[in-house]
Amino acid sequence: MNQVAVRAAVDPSLTERTRDSMQAVLAGKRRGPRAMLSCAGPAVIASIAYMDPGNFATNIQAGARYGYTLLWVVVLANLVAMLFQSLSAKLGLATGRNLAELCRDRLPRRYVIAMWLVSEAAAMATDLAEFVGGSIGISLLLHLPMMPAMFITAIVTYALLQFESRGFRPLELAIAALIGVIGLSYVVELMMTHVEWGALAIHALSPSIPDKNALTLAVGIVGATVMPHVLFLHSGLTQQRIPVRDVRERAALVRYSNVEVIVALGVAGLVNMTMVVMASGAFHVGHPDTAEIETAWRTLSPVLGSAAAAVFLAALIASGISSSVVGTMAGQMIMQGFIGVRIPVWARRLVTIIPAFVVVSLGVDATRALVLSQVALSVALPLPMIALVWFTSRSDVMGPFRNRWITSLTAIVCTVVVLGLNMLLIAQSLGFA
Repeated sequence: MNQVAVRAAVDPSLTERTRDSMQAVLAGKRRGPRAMLSCAGPAVIASIAYMDPGNFATNIQAGARYGYTLLWVVVLANLVAMLFQSLSAKLGLATGRNLAELCRDRLPRRYVIAMWLVSEAAAMATDLAEFVGGSIGISLLLHLPMMPAMFITAIVTYALLQFESRGFRPLELAIAALIGVIGLSYVVELMMTHVEWGALAIHALSPSIPDKNALTLAVGIVGATVMPHVLFLHSGLTQQRIPVRDVRERAALVRYSNVEVIVALGVAGLVNMTMVVMASGAFHVGHPDTAEIETAWRTLSPVLGSAAAAVFLAALIASGISSSVVGTMAGQMIMQGFIGVRIPVWARRLVTIIPAFVVVSLGVDATRALVLSQVALSVALPLPMIALVWFTSRSDVMGPFRNRWITSLTAIVCTVVVLGLNMLLIAQSLGFA
C-alpha cells in the first residue's frame, strides 16, 4: 500500500467521511437532521444562483420603483425554481446522467448544437451578472476602479474553484458559508427596515403588473431566479455523488434531495423577498429612481445608517464571488455534457469572464448590464425547462422515477408561463405591446 493510500486510510478526507455518512443513512443507521445534513450539498450549491448579484439589481429596482407590488413575482419564481431544481436533481439521481449528456445522447444533433450554443450564451450572461456584481462590491469596499476590482474577483473565484480538487464536500461547505453571510446580512437589513407586514402578505399573493417597465423587471426577476445553467448543474451534482446499489437507495436519495431543495430554495426565496422589502423601505419613498447598485449602497447610509450600507456590501461580495464560482462549474458541465469536451478550469474561467471585461471596458452601466443579462437568461430558460420536463416524464429514461401526471402538468404550465412572459417582453421591445 502506497503512502497516499495509507494516509487516506488513517485520515480520510472530508468528502470520504461524507460518503461514509451517506452510506450510513442509506443503511438506516443514521436518521433525522444528521441524515439530512449528510445528504445535503447539491441544492445548497444550486441555491446560490438564486441569490446572485442579478437578483440584487432586479430586486433593488423592483422595490425602489414599485414597493411591494412585484413581490408576487419573486414568490412565483421561487416556487417554479423549487419544482424544476427538484426535477433536475431527480434526473441525475435516477439516470446517473446530467441533463446536457442526455440531450447529447437522445436528441438530434442539430438540436444539440443549438441548445449548446444557447446554453453557452446563457452561461456567459450569468457570469456577466455574477462576476460584475462581485467586482462592484470589491470596488466599493476597497475604493478601486472596476478593472482592478475585477482582477481581484477573478483571482478569488479561481482560488475557490481549487476546492473541487479535494472532492465535493469542501466546496459545498465554502459555498454554504458564503450563503450564511448573505442570509445573516439580510436578517440585519430587515431589522433596520420598516416593514408593512400586511401589505407584504397581500402583494406576495396578488399578481399585478403596473406598467411596461414593471413587465421588464418581472421577466428579469424570473430570469434572475430560475436559472438555466443551474438546471444543467444540479443534475450533474447529484449523478455520481455516492454509489447507489438499488431502487430503494435511489428513492431514499430522491426524498432527501426534495427536502433539501425546499429548504435551500426556501431560504433563497426569503432572501429575495427581503431584498425587495429592504429596497422598498429605503428607496420607494424619496428615492424611487434608485437603479444602480452603487447608488443603492451610497443612499443606504443616510437612509438606514452606515451599518446597513456595510452589511449590504458584505452580502453583495459574498453573492458575487460564490455565484461566479457556481457559474464556472455550470459552464464546464454544459460544455462537457453537450460536446464531450472538458477544458482546464482556468481556461473556462477566462472564457466566461471575457464578456464582463468587454462590457466594463466599453463603459456600459454595470447595473443596467446586470438587469439585461437577467432578461437574456429568461429568454434562454425555456429550452432546458422543456428538455427537463420531457426527459423526467419518460419511463424509458427515468424508470420508476418517472414524473406523476400532476407533476408533469404543473411543470408544463410553468414552462408556458415563462414562455408567455418572454413573448410579452419581445412584443414590448418591438413596440407591439
